[in-house]
Amino acid sequence: MVDFTITKGSVSNNNNDLKTSAENKEEDAHDNNDKGTSYSNLINEGVLAGEKIAKLSVVTLLSIGVAELLMGHISGSVVATADGIDSLSDAMISFIVLLGLRIAQRPADKTFHFGYHKVESFAALMAAIGMVIIGFVILYHSYEVLMHPREIQQPILTMIVLASAAVISLHRAFQMRKIANRYDILSLKTDAKNSIKDGSASVIGFFSVFAASQFGFLQADAIGGIIIAGYIFSVSYVSLKRSSLILVDSWQNPKATDIIKKSIEAKFSQESIRVRSVLLRPTGMVGQAEVHIEVDGSKPLMDVELLSLKIEMEIRSKIPTIERVSVIPHSFRRTSSSSSSFIKSPISKKLNSSGIFFNKK
Repeated sequence: MVDFTITKGSVSNNNNDLKTSAENKEEDAHDNNDKGTSYSNLINEGVLAGEKIAKLSVVTLLSIGVAELLMGHISGSVVATADGIDSLSDAMISFIVLLGLRIAQRPADKTFHFGYHKVESFAALMAAIGMVIIGFVILYHSYEVLMHPREIQQPILTMIVLASAAVISLHRAFQMRKIANRYDILSLKTDAKNSIKDGSASVIGFFSVFAASQFGFLQADAIGGIIIAGYIFSVSYVSLKRSSLILVDSWQNPKATDIIKKSIEAKFSQESIRVRSVLLRPTGMVGQAEVHIEVDGSKPLMDVELLSLKIEMEIRSKIPTIERVSVIPHSFRRTSSSSSSFIKSPISKKLNSSGIFFNKK
Protein backbone atom coordinates (compact mmCIF):
# COMPACT_ATOMS: atom_id res chain seq x y z
CA MET A 1 0.00 0.00 0.00
CA VAL A 2 1.42 3.39 -1.01
CA ASP A 3 1.14 6.58 1.00
CA PHE A 4 2.56 10.11 0.62
CA THR A 5 6.13 9.54 1.82
CA ILE A 6 9.61 10.66 0.87
CA THR A 7 11.68 7.57 0.12
CA LYS A 8 15.25 7.15 1.29
CA GLY A 9 16.48 6.93 -2.29
CA SER A 10 14.79 10.11 -3.31
CA VAL A 11 16.42 11.96 -0.42
CA SER A 12 19.90 10.72 -1.22
CA ASN A 13 19.72 10.95 -5.00
CA ASN A 14 17.58 14.07 -5.45
CA ASN A 15 18.76 16.37 -2.70
CA ASN A 16 19.20 19.28 -5.09
CA ASP A 17 15.73 18.79 -6.54
CA LEU A 18 14.21 18.75 -3.07
CA LYS A 19 16.10 21.90 -2.17
CA THR A 20 14.83 23.60 -5.29
CA SER A 21 11.28 22.41 -4.55
CA ALA A 22 11.52 23.75 -1.03
CA GLU A 23 12.70 27.12 -2.32
CA ASN A 24 9.89 27.21 -4.88
CA LYS A 25 7.38 26.23 -2.24
CA GLU A 26 8.60 29.00 0.03
CA GLU A 27 8.30 31.54 -2.79
CA ASP A 28 4.80 30.34 -3.71
CA ALA A 29 3.73 30.41 -0.09
CA HIS A 30 5.11 33.94 0.25
CA ASP A 31 3.17 35.09 -2.82
CA ASN A 32 0.07 33.37 -1.54
CA ASN A 33 0.41 35.04 1.86
CA ASP A 34 0.79 38.39 0.13
CA LYS A 35 -2.51 37.80 -1.70
CA GLY A 36 -4.22 36.72 1.50
CA THR A 37 -2.85 39.71 3.38
CA SER A 38 -3.93 42.08 0.61
CA TYR A 39 -7.51 40.83 0.65
CA SER A 40 -7.54 40.77 4.46
CA ASN A 41 -6.48 44.43 4.46
CA LEU A 42 -9.28 45.19 2.00
CA ILE A 43 -11.80 43.56 4.33
CA ASN A 44 -10.50 45.53 7.33
CA GLU A 45 -10.66 48.71 5.29
CA GLY A 46 -14.26 47.91 4.34
CA VAL A 47 -15.24 47.21 7.94
CA LEU A 48 -13.77 50.53 9.12
CA ALA A 49 -15.54 52.43 6.32
CA GLY A 50 -18.76 50.56 7.14
CA GLU A 51 -18.50 51.43 10.82
CA LYS A 52 -18.02 55.10 10.01
CA ILE A 53 -21.08 55.35 7.73
CA ALA A 54 -23.15 53.22 10.13
CA LYS A 55 -22.39 55.63 12.99
CA LEU A 56 -23.47 58.55 10.83
CA SER A 57 -26.59 56.63 9.88
CA VAL A 58 -27.61 56.08 13.49
CA VAL A 59 -27.30 59.78 14.39
CA THR A 60 -29.04 60.97 11.20
CA LEU A 61 -31.97 58.57 11.46
CA LEU A 62 -32.53 59.31 15.14
CA SER A 63 -32.75 63.03 14.36
CA ILE A 64 -35.09 62.51 11.41
CA GLY A 65 -37.28 60.06 13.35
CA VAL A 66 -37.76 62.41 16.30
CA ALA A 67 -38.58 65.33 13.97
CA GLU A 68 -41.14 63.30 12.01
CA LEU A 69 -42.79 61.90 15.15
CA LEU A 70 -43.17 65.41 16.56
CA MET A 71 -44.59 66.61 13.26
CA GLY A 72 -46.94 63.65 13.09
CA HIS A 73 -48.21 64.40 16.59
CA ILE A 74 -48.76 68.07 15.80
CA SER A 75 -50.39 67.54 12.39
CA GLY A 76 -52.21 64.29 13.08
CA SER A 77 -50.72 62.81 9.89
CA VAL A 78 -50.47 59.01 10.02
CA VAL A 79 -47.94 58.92 7.19
CA ALA A 80 -45.63 61.34 9.03
CA THR A 81 -45.95 59.26 12.18
CA ALA A 82 -45.36 56.06 10.22
CA ASP A 83 -42.28 57.55 8.57
CA GLY A 84 -41.00 58.69 11.97
CA ILE A 85 -41.43 55.20 13.42
CA ASP A 86 -39.74 53.80 10.35
CA SER A 87 -36.78 56.18 10.76
CA LEU A 88 -36.34 55.26 14.43
CA SER A 89 -36.48 51.56 13.56
CA ASP A 90 -33.90 52.16 10.84
CA ALA A 91 -31.66 53.83 13.42
CA MET A 92 -31.95 50.70 15.55
CA ILE A 93 -31.13 48.53 12.53
CA SER A 94 -28.08 50.67 11.72
CA PHE A 95 -26.94 50.22 15.31
CA ILE A 96 -27.31 46.42 14.97
CA VAL A 97 -25.28 46.55 11.75
CA LEU A 98 -22.61 48.67 13.46
CA LEU A 99 -22.41 46.18 16.32
CA GLY A 100 -22.20 43.26 13.88
CA LEU A 101 -19.38 44.87 11.90
CA ARG A 102 -17.35 45.45 15.04
CA ILE A 103 -17.73 41.86 16.19
CA ALA A 104 -17.11 40.42 12.70
CA GLN A 105 -13.56 41.79 12.54
CA ARG A 106 -12.44 39.97 15.67
CA PRO A 107 -9.74 37.35 15.00
CA ALA A 108 -10.35 33.63 15.46
CA ASP A 109 -10.04 32.33 19.00
CA LYS A 110 -10.48 29.13 21.01
CA THR A 111 -14.27 29.38 20.83
CA PHE A 112 -14.73 30.57 17.24
CA HIS A 113 -12.02 28.70 15.33
CA PHE A 114 -12.98 30.16 11.95
CA GLY A 115 -13.47 33.74 13.13
CA TYR A 116 -16.56 35.90 13.61
CA HIS A 117 -17.40 36.62 9.96
CA LYS A 118 -20.90 35.13 10.19
CA VAL A 119 -21.86 37.60 12.90
CA GLU A 120 -22.16 40.16 10.10
CA SER A 121 -24.76 37.97 8.33
CA PHE A 122 -26.56 37.36 11.62
CA ALA A 123 -26.74 41.13 12.16
CA ALA A 124 -28.31 41.47 8.70
CA LEU A 125 -30.86 38.80 9.63
CA MET A 126 -31.78 40.56 12.87
CA ALA A 127 -32.10 43.86 11.01
CA ALA A 128 -34.45 42.29 8.48
CA ILE A 129 -36.62 40.74 11.22
CA GLY A 130 -36.85 44.15 12.89
CA MET A 131 -37.99 45.66 9.60
CA VAL A 132 -40.81 43.10 9.32
CA ILE A 133 -42.09 43.88 12.83
CA ILE A 134 -42.07 47.62 12.17
CA GLY A 135 -43.86 47.02 8.86
CA PHE A 136 -46.75 45.27 10.60
CA VAL A 137 -47.05 48.08 13.19
CA ILE A 138 -47.23 50.71 10.43
CA LEU A 139 -49.69 48.62 8.40
CA TYR A 140 -52.06 48.20 11.35
CA HIS A 141 -51.96 51.89 12.28
CA SER A 142 -52.50 52.95 8.65
CA TYR A 143 -55.51 50.64 8.29
CA GLU A 144 -57.15 52.18 11.35
CA VAL A 145 -56.78 55.69 9.91
CA LEU A 146 -58.01 54.49 6.51
CA MET A 147 -61.25 53.36 8.16
CA HIS A 148 -61.54 56.65 10.09
CA PRO A 149 -59.79 59.39 8.06
CA ARG A 150 -59.09 62.78 9.62
CA GLU A 151 -57.92 66.15 8.41
CA ILE A 152 -54.21 66.99 8.58
CA GLN A 153 -53.14 70.05 10.57
CA GLN A 154 -50.14 72.16 9.48
CA PRO A 155 -49.85 70.39 6.09
CA ILE A 156 -47.22 72.80 4.66
CA LEU A 157 -44.88 72.35 7.61
CA THR A 158 -45.45 68.59 7.48
CA MET A 159 -44.49 68.48 3.81
CA ILE A 160 -41.32 70.53 4.48
CA VAL A 161 -40.23 68.09 7.19
CA LEU A 162 -40.93 65.06 4.97
CA ALA A 163 -39.13 66.58 1.97
CA SER A 164 -36.07 67.41 4.10
CA ALA A 165 -36.06 63.91 5.55
CA ALA A 166 -36.20 62.42 2.04
CA VAL A 167 -33.23 64.42 0.78
CA ILE A 168 -31.03 63.68 3.81
CA SER A 169 -31.94 59.97 3.94
CA LEU A 170 -31.37 59.35 0.22
CA HIS A 171 -28.03 61.17 0.21
CA ARG A 172 -26.76 59.10 3.14
CA ALA A 173 -28.24 55.89 1.69
CA PHE A 174 -26.41 56.20 -1.62
CA GLN A 175 -23.14 56.86 0.24
CA MET A 176 -23.71 53.71 2.26
CA ARG A 177 -24.61 51.63 -0.80
CA LYS A 178 -21.40 52.72 -2.54
CA ILE A 179 -19.30 51.47 0.39
CA ALA A 180 -21.35 48.26 0.76
CA ASN A 181 -20.99 47.35 -2.92
CA ARG A 182 -17.29 48.17 -2.99
CA TYR A 183 -16.45 45.89 -0.07
CA ASP A 184 -19.35 43.41 -0.50
CA ILE A 185 -20.65 43.79 3.07
CA LEU A 186 -24.07 42.12 3.33
CA SER A 187 -25.27 43.81 6.52
CA LEU A 188 -24.31 47.21 5.13
CA LYS A 189 -26.09 46.42 1.87
CA THR A 190 -29.19 45.60 3.94
CA ASP A 191 -28.86 48.87 5.81
CA ALA A 192 -28.34 50.78 2.55
CA LYS A 193 -31.50 49.27 1.03
CA ASN A 194 -33.33 50.07 4.23
CA SER A 195 -32.10 53.67 4.08
CA ILE A 196 -33.16 54.04 0.44
CA LYS A 197 -36.51 52.69 1.49
CA ASP A 198 -36.64 55.25 4.30
CA GLY A 199 -35.92 58.12 1.90
CA SER A 200 -38.46 56.81 -0.61
CA ALA A 201 -41.02 56.49 2.19
CA SER A 202 -40.55 60.17 3.00
CA VAL A 203 -41.18 61.01 -0.65
CA ILE A 204 -44.38 58.92 -0.58
CA GLY A 205 -45.36 60.67 2.64
CA PHE A 206 -44.84 64.07 1.05
CA PHE A 207 -47.18 63.32 -1.86
CA SER A 208 -49.72 61.65 0.44
CA VAL A 209 -49.95 64.77 2.61
CA PHE A 210 -50.07 66.92 -0.52
CA ALA A 211 -53.01 64.94 -1.95
CA ALA A 212 -54.86 64.89 1.38
CA SER A 213 -54.43 68.61 2.09
CA GLN A 214 -54.68 70.13 -1.38
CA PHE A 215 -57.31 67.89 -2.98
CA GLY A 216 -59.30 66.85 0.07
CA PHE A 217 -58.52 63.16 -0.43
CA LEU A 218 -58.09 62.34 3.28
CA GLN A 219 -57.57 58.63 2.70
CA ALA A 220 -54.31 59.43 0.84
CA ASP A 221 -52.56 59.88 4.19
CA ALA A 222 -53.40 56.31 5.29
CA ILE A 223 -52.72 54.89 1.83
CA GLY A 224 -49.22 56.39 1.97
CA GLY A 225 -48.63 54.56 5.26
CA ILE A 226 -49.77 51.26 3.73
CA ILE A 227 -47.44 51.77 0.75
CA ILE A 228 -44.54 52.38 3.13
CA ALA A 229 -45.36 49.14 4.99
CA GLY A 230 -45.41 47.21 1.70
CA TYR A 231 -42.07 48.67 0.73
CA ILE A 232 -40.62 47.59 4.08
CA PHE A 233 -41.82 44.01 3.53
CA SER A 234 -40.26 43.78 0.07
CA VAL A 235 -36.85 45.01 1.25
CA SER A 236 -36.86 42.81 4.36
CA TYR A 237 -37.76 39.70 2.32
CA VAL A 238 -34.64 40.03 0.16
CA SER A 239 -32.43 40.59 3.21
CA LEU A 240 -33.99 37.71 5.15
CA LYS A 241 -33.48 35.32 2.25
CA ARG A 242 -29.85 36.18 1.57
CA SER A 243 -28.66 36.31 5.18
CA SER A 244 -30.47 33.04 6.02
CA LEU A 245 -28.85 31.24 3.08
CA ILE A 246 -25.40 32.38 4.19
CA LEU A 247 -26.02 31.23 7.76
CA VAL A 248 -26.96 27.72 6.54
CA ASP A 249 -23.85 27.55 4.30
CA SER A 250 -25.70 27.81 0.99
CA TRP A 251 -23.42 28.76 -1.91
CA GLN A 252 -25.56 30.63 -4.43
CA ASN A 253 -23.24 30.34 -7.42
CA PRO A 254 -23.24 26.66 -8.50
CA LYS A 255 -21.13 27.42 -11.58
CA ALA A 256 -18.21 28.37 -9.35
CA THR A 257 -17.49 24.74 -8.42
CA ASP A 258 -17.34 23.69 -12.09
CA ILE A 259 -15.12 26.64 -12.95
CA ILE A 260 -12.67 25.78 -10.16
CA LYS A 261 -12.63 22.08 -11.03
CA LYS A 262 -12.01 22.64 -14.73
CA SER A 263 -9.40 25.31 -14.00
CA ILE A 264 -7.41 23.02 -11.69
CA GLU A 265 -7.52 20.05 -14.04
CA ALA A 266 -6.52 22.21 -17.03
CA LYS A 267 -3.66 24.03 -15.31
CA PHE A 268 -2.23 20.93 -13.63
CA SER A 269 -2.87 18.43 -16.42
CA GLN A 270 0.82 17.44 -16.38
CA GLU A 271 0.57 16.48 -12.71
CA SER A 272 -1.84 13.59 -13.40
CA ILE A 273 -4.38 14.70 -10.84
CA ARG A 274 -8.13 14.37 -10.72
CA VAL A 275 -10.50 16.61 -8.77
CA ARG A 276 -12.98 14.53 -6.82
CA SER A 277 -15.06 17.40 -5.49
CA VAL A 278 -15.06 21.12 -4.75
CA LEU A 279 -17.01 22.26 -1.68
CA LEU A 280 -17.66 25.97 -1.11
CA ARG A 281 -19.30 27.72 1.81
CA PRO A 282 -19.88 31.42 2.55
CA THR A 283 -18.98 32.87 5.94
CA GLY A 284 -20.17 36.44 5.52
CA MET A 285 -17.77 38.75 3.73
CA VAL A 286 -15.44 35.87 2.84
CA GLY A 287 -15.76 32.23 1.84
CA GLN A 288 -14.07 28.87 2.38
CA ALA A 289 -13.19 26.09 -0.04
CA GLU A 290 -12.48 22.40 0.43
CA VAL A 291 -10.99 20.57 -2.56
CA HIS A 292 -10.54 16.81 -2.76
CA ILE A 293 -7.95 15.68 -5.32
CA GLU A 294 -6.48 12.34 -6.40
CA VAL A 295 -2.71 12.25 -6.95
CA ASP A 296 -0.11 9.57 -7.53
CA GLY A 297 0.65 7.98 -4.16
CA SER A 298 4.31 7.53 -5.09
CA LYS A 299 4.85 11.30 -5.20
CA PRO A 300 7.16 12.68 -2.50
CA LEU A 301 5.37 14.47 0.30
CA MET A 302 7.06 17.77 -0.50
CA ASP A 303 5.82 17.64 -4.11
CA VAL A 304 2.26 17.02 -2.96
CA GLU A 305 2.51 19.92 -0.53
CA LEU A 306 3.83 22.23 -3.24
CA LEU A 307 1.08 21.11 -5.62
CA SER A 308 -1.55 21.81 -2.95
CA LEU A 309 -0.22 25.33 -2.41
CA LYS A 310 -0.33 25.99 -6.16
CA ILE A 311 -3.95 24.77 -6.26
CA GLU A 312 -4.79 27.12 -3.41
CA MET A 313 -3.31 30.05 -5.33
CA GLU A 314 -5.26 29.06 -8.46
CA ILE A 315 -8.54 29.00 -6.51
CA ARG A 316 -7.88 32.40 -4.98
CA SER A 317 -7.08 33.83 -8.39
CA LYS A 318 -10.53 32.73 -9.59
CA ILE A 319 -12.45 33.73 -6.44
CA PRO A 320 -10.53 36.38 -4.41
CA THR A 321 -13.14 36.31 -1.63
CA ILE A 322 -12.05 32.79 -0.63
CA GLU A 323 -10.16 33.27 2.64
CA ARG A 324 -9.44 29.67 3.66
CA VAL A 325 -8.61 26.83 1.27
CA SER A 326 -8.23 23.20 2.39
CA VAL A 327 -6.74 20.83 -0.19
CA ILE A 328 -7.29 17.17 0.69
CA PRO A 329 -5.15 14.80 -1.42
CA HIS A 330 -6.09 11.14 -1.82
CA SER A 331 -3.44 8.68 -3.01
CA PHE A 332 -3.73 6.16 -5.82
CA ARG A 333 -1.29 3.71 -7.45
CA ARG A 334 -0.80 3.44 -11.16
CA THR A 335 -1.13 0.01 -12.72
CA SER A 336 1.22 -1.32 -15.36
CA SER A 337 -1.59 -2.07 -17.83
CA SER A 338 -2.59 1.52 -18.49
CA SER A 339 -1.23 4.88 -17.56
CA SER A 340 -4.77 6.11 -16.98
CA SER A 341 -5.70 3.25 -14.65
CA PHE A 342 -5.19 3.52 -10.95
CA ILE A 343 -5.86 1.80 -7.65
CA LYS A 344 -7.12 4.01 -4.86
CA SER A 345 -5.45 3.81 -1.52
CA PRO A 346 -7.68 3.94 1.56
CA ILE A 347 -5.18 6.22 3.23
CA SER A 348 -5.61 9.94 2.72
CA LYS A 349 -4.28 12.98 4.44
CA LYS A 350 -5.45 16.56 4.73
CA LEU A 351 -3.43 19.64 3.92
CA ASN A 352 -4.57 22.94 5.29
CA SER A 353 -3.73 26.35 3.83
CA SER A 354 -0.57 26.58 5.93
CA GLY A 355 0.86 23.44 4.32
CA ILE A 356 0.51 21.04 7.27
CA PHE A 357 -0.85 17.52 6.77
CA PHE A 358 -3.34 15.97 9.13
CA ASN A 359 -4.68 12.44 9.19
CA LYS A 360 -8.23 12.44 7.91
CA LYS A 361 -10.56 11.07 10.60
